[in-house]
Formats: sequence, C-alpha cells, structure tokens
Amino acid sequence: MRGLILSGGKGTRLRPITHTHAKQLIPIANKPILFYGLEAIRDAGIKEIGIIVGETRKEIEEEVGDGSRWGVKITYIYQEAPLGLAHAVLTAQDFLKGDSFVMYLGDNIIKDGIKDLVEEFRQKRPTSQILLARVPNPSQFGVAELEGGRVVRLEEKPKMPKSDLALVGVYMFDEKIFEASNSIKPSWRNEFEITDAIQWLIDHDYKVVPHIVNGWWKDTGKLEDMLEANRIILDTLAHRIDGDVDGASDVQFKVVVEKGARIQNSVIRGPAIIGKDTRVENSFIGAFTSVYYNCRIENVEIQHSIVCENTTIIDTPSHRTLRIEDSLIGKNIEIVRSNKKPRAHRFLLGDSSRVEIL
Repeated sequence: MRGLILSGGKGTRLRPITHTHAKQLIPIANKPILFYGLEAIRDAGIKEIGIIVGETRKEIEEEVGDGSRWGVKITYIYQEAPLGLAHAVLTAQDFLKGDSFVMYLGDNIIKDGIKDLVEEFRQKRPTSQILLARVPNPSQFGVAELEGGRVVRLEEKPKMPKSDLALVGVYMFDEKIFEASNSIKPSWRNEFEITDAIQWLIDHDYKVVPHIVNGWWKDTGKLEDMLEANRIILDTLAHRIDGDVDGASDVQFKVVVEKGARIQNSVIRGPAIIGKDTRVENSFIGAFTSVYYNCRIENVEIQHSIVCENTTIIDTPSHRTLRIEDSLIGKNIEIVRSNKKPRAHRFLLGDSSRVEIL
C-alpha cells in the first residue's frame, strides 16, 4: 500500500501569507502541517509516499527532502494546476498503479492518526473507504448520505446538504479509482471532484465503506481553523525546557522551550512553545501561542497566535506594550515601533492583507 499527500493547493483563504509561503508548511505547534500527514501515513506502516506539488514545489522539496528523517521514501509529483482531487489521483497514476493507496490532504490534521483506519481497509478490502465526521457547517465540505450504514450519495459543497456528515480529508482506494476518475466530467467549479469519482464507484456497484471519525480532526484552510488546531495540539505537549530561562522569568503550566531558545525577564504561560534559537525578552507569551525558530520578541504581549520562523517583533519600553492576539504572523516578518517624525502608521502590505488599528 502506498501513500499520496496533496500539497499543491494555492491556499487562497490564507492570503496574503500564502502568496509567498506554502500553506502546508505553516507551523502548528512548531511543526509544519504537512509533517502531521507524513507521520500519520508512516505510523500506519506505509513507506512509499508521493507528494503532489504545484507552484510551491521548491519550498516543499527543500523542507521535506527525500523522507529519510521519517524512514520513508518520498516521490514528488508535479501537478500543473489544482484541477481537483480526482485530477490529482490521475496525475499520480504512474506512481500509484498496481497498489491500493491512502490519499491524505496536506492541510488536514487527524489527532489520533490513521493507523487503525488503514488496518480496517486492509482487512475489509473495499474499493474505497471514506472518512466522515459530523460538522455544523456541511455546505462547506463534501457531504455523504448514508442508508443503512451504506454510502448512497456524495455531493461536493451542496447548498442544501442532506446530512451533516462531511468528508474528512483522508481517502483509501484500490486501482478502480483510476477508471472512475477518467469517467467523470468537470464540476461547476471546473474541477474533477473526488466526490464525483466515488459516486461513480457507488453507481457501478463497487464497495464504498464509510468510517465515521469520532476523534478530533481539522481542515486548516482558514485562520480560525489554524488557530484552533494550534490550540488543540499545544495542549497535548508535555512540559519541557531545553533552552535557557533566567531567574527573572516565570514559566507556567505546559510550556516547551526548545534547544537554543533564551527567555529573559519574561512570563511564558502555557500551553505554549518557543522554538529553537528564539529570543524572548521583557515579554509575555500567553496561552495557545507558538513561536517558531530564530525569532526575536521584545517588550511585547502575544497570546492565542502563531508566529512563523525568522520573525522579529519589538516594541520600546517607553510606550504602551504592544499586544497581539488571535493572529497568524508569517515568516521573515519585522514588526517594530518607529520613532520617526511625524508620528504615523507606516505599512508595506501585500495583496489581500487585513490590519486592525486601535
């Protein structure tokens, strides 16, 4: 059995960060989202993994490498345009042919992994196994309709959903999915929908098995979902101090300070994680905050936020403390207070940016 991770989307709901940063590499609890999928597939005993890549191919290849750090072999598969999940399956056909496979959307996190689900698929040997979860907003997902525990109908982002069972971003297939994907037409979104391909399997009497996920999972396509995922994962971490914390600092509750990090005259209130070689001075890092590697934080209060790598946030002690919350701050960002006259806000902002000023 092989693995296929989809990592070619443009991440339009997370712009402007995704103009220059692959959304699958945004860190959740200081680990790129994509790595959670890689580890879940590896832990299910799958060693051959293909990754569908697009415009951010170079960035993903540099971050993931050949897979040896996870004990797996990675094959990169280029998709010219994100034309739907069924199109991605066909793009990967040469890599997948002859094997059943699990397809994992690279911006999804399933807290309990997929080991048991893959084992269930191996034992039952259906044509497809789909993962479902009950959601309050099914019109934003692919939706499944069941009768007597059997999948009878799938619909992609329906305006009038017939159930609250959303497709979780993990699918398992045998080779029949290639025939199905070749047999469908583009949807109204001009995409080859995996829901249409699975419906083709159902209509042609192939066995499609549902599995309802009761544990926590998250599609991290939007800011609020990403912050929730960060909160949930941070709360699972064990307290660990590998960096330097001086005597004037106070570290409370579940906090991870990674190797090379320095905390000076600051309060860190967990769950929180401070990344490798990051420096925090005269600051407050509040609950559900992750600060990635090689950052510099001075005279600032941050909580319920994600700060990506190589970012600097500095205020001056003479001013009212800069307070940041409910935020996703990208990599290589610099936020500083200027003493230039006249006093004014000065911005350099990318497309689709949003700034709130008090």
